Amino acid sequence: MTTTAVVPSRRLSELTLDFLAYLELERGLSRNTLEAYRSDLQQLGEFLGRRGLDPLSVSGRDLAAFVSELADGGAGRRPAAPATLQRKVACLRSFYRHLRREGILQTDPTPDLRAPRSRGRLPRVLTRDEVNTLLAQPRGSTPGALRDRALLETMYACGLRASEAITLALPELDLEAGVLVAHGKGSKERLVPFGSAARDTLAAYLERGRPRLVGLRDEPHVFVNLRGQPLSRQGLYKIVQRHARSAGLEQRMSPHTLRHTFATHLLAGGCDLRSLQEMLGHADIGTTQIYTHLSTGRLRDVYFDAHPRAHLDEQQTTRVAESARVGAG
Repeated sequence: MTTTAVVPSRRLSELTLDFLAYLELERGLSRNTLEAYRSDLQQLGEFLGRRGLDPLSVSGRDLAAFVSELADGGAGRRPAAPATLQRKVACLRSFYRHLRREGILQTDPTPDLRAPRSRGRLPRVLTRDEVNTLLAQPRGSTPGALRDRALLETMYACGLRASEAITLALPELDLEAGVLVAHGKGSKERLVPFGSAARDTLAAYLERGRPRLVGLRDEPHVFVNLRGQPLSRQGLYKIVQRHARSAGLEQRMSPHTLRHTFATHLLAGGCDLRSLQEMLGHADIGTTQIYTHLSTGRLRDVYFDAHPRAHLDEQQTTRVAESARVGAG
């Protein structure tokens, strides 16, 4: 089936540009988010154009029909994933709230707009033994081995995103104080502490590994490739995968797995949610709360180890475990 392409109205295009400028300059959102929102509003323009609707006079029902079309895969498109629909609804709500604040609209049509609920898979995390096995994989004293050891230790110690690890610069690393500056989404900076294991591997890399890779080049990035140039996202991915394969974890590993593992292990160790939010650089604590689900097993174990009347038989233990898994979903 062929569909006729509809050019979004000029009015919506102008409103979109103003909205994106606001998000970039005042909210500091990342370029990836801005591009995603631009695409979302372009899709809205095509939907409204096919129905002869004005973006400034749409109702909540009109917008719900747009979201429903995206979910069902109408207009010749594939059905959007639940997480994608959540983002698109967030874009619409932010867009129309902005128009209301600017006095362009008298009423906001999005208060009751909802996306289909995402079942959302919990992120994969490593056990402590698996982390130890992974971190032990870079062996030897070659510059590459020293770099890989420092890179893996730092990502696990600080919960860094891949982009934050590869952009980390020398002036942002304080070995004596045991802190670094991470540049998160939207260029937001945050201080993250790290312990002696990461500090020792970083010191060894900076003293004996990095100088041999960089040579006389004036290179500000901490982590570099074997040619002394800044490490790319693809290069970091290959390093993580190579050592995950050696550790027998290749089916469970990506660079982001170390970030999820960092967060889960901190919560399991007693870290409070607000502190974890700060260290992860999450703007919304709701994003951080997913890690509370991953700690359910630890809470259950603590309870049954400590409570004097919590001795369960095998059948009861199974029921409790199933209940915990349902709660985590």
